[in-house]
Amino acid sequence: MPAPLTLVIPTLNAADTLAPCAEALMPGLHAGLIARLVVSDGGSQDGTPRLAEALGAEIVTGPPGRGGQLARGVAAAATDWLLLLHADTRLSEGWVEAVEAHVAGHPDRAGHFRLAFRAEGMAPKLVAGWANLRSGAFGLPYGDQGLLIRRDLLESVGGVPDLPLMEDVALARALKGRLRQLPATATTSAARYEAEGWMRRGAGNLWTLARYRAGADPAALAEDYARRR
Repeated sequence: MPAPLTLVIPTLNAADTLAPCAEALMPGLHAGLIARLVVSDGGSQDGTPRLAEALGAEIVTGPPGRGGQLARGVAAAATDWLLLLHADTRLSEGWVEAVEAHVAGHPDRAGHFRLAFRAEGMAPKLVAGWANLRSGAFGLPYGDQGLLIRRDLLESVGGVPDLPLMEDVALARALKGRLRQLPATATTSAARYEAEGWMRRGAGNLWTLARYRAGADPAALAEDYARRR
């Protein structure tokens, strides 16, 4: 039976995070779950493509913008199932079993992981707790929680939106009622929260989401987001 899963990872100057991300994926390779790793690069200048090549990934390139990068990565995949994952995310122990169970039992739904941050203290726990409540109760996971989805389901909602920002929110809204939280954790970098401040960063994210829901241009939101980094 062929391995059913292609990993699609968008990158932009991700040399420091891609190797640990890939290391956490090794159990899936050993289990015969992963057929292919596709790295969709948006013009990295830090050696990310060379590292991806050393990891055995297929590399596709194009303009920066996570939505477009994911769409190009999906187009390069050949398997029925896809796992869209950020380069600064590391999957927890048990993710292989969680994915296998979802693939076997829920082909009509997309899956996402619970969120945690690589940081200590109450603030990261509160932010992650809200994210898990939002995604579990309201069906609105963000991209740093990963997305496990069949190709035909993704195509039925129009594919990954080619947006410079909020592509994950747009896709979650398109998949409303067809999302399921997986019993495993995606642990992501807290660097931006720690640099900007947990409260300020969280408030900024909520304001960006509110503006998007009110109809703001994603390109303008992306420009504002880049200035905050």
